[in-house]
Amino acid sequence: MSNIGFDDFKRFIKGKKAAVIGVGISNTPLIRWLVSLDCKVTACDKMTADDPVLKKNIEALSDIAGKIEWSLGESYLSHLNDDFYDIVFKTPKMRFETPELAALKAKGSILTTEMELFMNLCPAQIFAITGSDGKTTTTTLTSEILKQAGYTVWIGGNIGTPLLDKVSEMSSDDKVVLELSSFQLLGMKTPADVAVITNITPNHLDFHKDYDEYIQAKVNIFRNQGPFGKVILNAGCDLTYDMKDVARSRVDLFSANKDNCMRTDSPNYRRAYTENGRLIYEDKGVKTDICGVDEIFIPGEHNVENFLAATCAVIDYVKPEDIAYVAKNFKGVPHRIEFIRELDGVRWYNSSIDTSPNRSLNTMNALAARSEKGVLICGGADKKCIYDKLGDAILKVCDRIIIYGSNADLVTDIIAKEANGRKYELYRIPDREGDVYEFPETRENVVNAYKEAINKAREWAKPGEIVIMSSIGTSYDHFRHFEHRGDMFRDMVNELK
Repeated sequence: MSNIGFDDFKRFIKGKKAAVIGVGISNTPLIRWLVSLDCKVTACDKMTADDPVLKKNIEALSDIAGKIEWSLGESYLSHLNDDFYDIVFKTPKMRFETPELAALKAKGSILTTEMELFMNLCPAQIFAITGSDGKTTTTTLTSEILKQAGYTVWIGGNIGTPLLDKVSEMSSDDKVVLELSSFQLLGMKTPADVAVITNITPNHLDFHKDYDEYIQAKVNIFRNQGPFGKVILNAGCDLTYDMKDVARSRVDLFSANKDNCMRTDSPNYRRAYTENGRLIYEDKGVKTDICGVDEIFIPGEHNVENFLAATCAVIDYVKPEDIAYVAKNFKGVPHRIEFIRELDGVRWYNSSIDTSPNRSLNTMNALAARSEKGVLICGGADKKCIYDKLGDAILKVCDRIIIYGSNADLVTDIIAKEANGRKYELYRIPDREGDVYEFPETRENVVNAYKEAINKAREWAKPGEIVIMSSIGTSYDHFRHFEHRGDMFRDMVNELK
């Protein structure tokens, strides 16, 4: 719930000076919104005006260009040293201890982010989901169940659209569902009303100082909750289970394995689990039967756990049949084992969301559970993750692997290490550093590499098999984001004749 009212903020911000660092997806509408509130805005970005993405964002603000000061290029932060700003909005991937930000803080500037301000101003109840894996699916499930129950639902954070400029349209009866990353949560002081942590595995260690900082960023989603907040924790992950000891609010536990939820040091917690092939929610010994595990449309045990997490989040606001309806009818989120088409008896899937080895491992396990066999297209940028068990999981499904990405050596090595005598074929497409789709001069190289991967997969795959693009890494070596990579892959597959 809001800490200050929107009208109070409008009075505060009028005539103030604000610096917005990073002119991206969420900060572009932030700039427009601040200008509409008579705030004096300086927009700062490391890219220059000829960067294709920044150029589009600048053009989107062209009608108010006269009300914006710009500080662009390598020295984009130097402008901050020359002036005072009442409030500074940093991009999520900038650390608070950046010298320029620390200097502004010392001068008296308020340092915040678009997301934290939204969470302070939002008049509606906020459901927020974080974790190393399963965030987007759990976020979407939570929003779909609430919609099914008749609520007006706003979805944002890492998915949906930026919500700060919509805050005046929201009411206290609405529900807001956010997917939040560790970048957004680092330094966050404002908790969600209902917080979910799906799991914790090593991730984004190319950004965080260490694993502990990554874990503590996740805890920020509920750390400052009061007694009427609620946090939902994965009881099958020791790291998240132990977070119950930090909570000052209500705690729900979930796990597909019932025993994980029945530990002796948490006897009175509410919990969701599977029992005899059914999804069960239990509160003080009273069990609510939600639906059968085999009634869930999207495959994989990880998706069973996503439903259990979403069940805990919404159970106080919906009927069990609302949850069951979504379980039976929800077809999945784009880029997550997304079925594209069947061609010549081969089914093609896009799982570009698999931006870490653990995500790809979950995808392979879900496909193995359905006895799928076929060809894997993979490769992306590494985030200093652990690759153990990935090679074994891949070879249970795919004995033909096509790799294009800067983490190709890591993937190749783990497959060789865990093959244990199993035969496989590996086709590696040369990866050239600096080949980026966004830049016209290298775009063709990226496109041709994916065409080569798709053509090789088509050559290798047999009727009755699958081709799955599960990237095992971020898109940042060649693309703007994983959706961009997945959209291009889907378009290319649909163009096949």
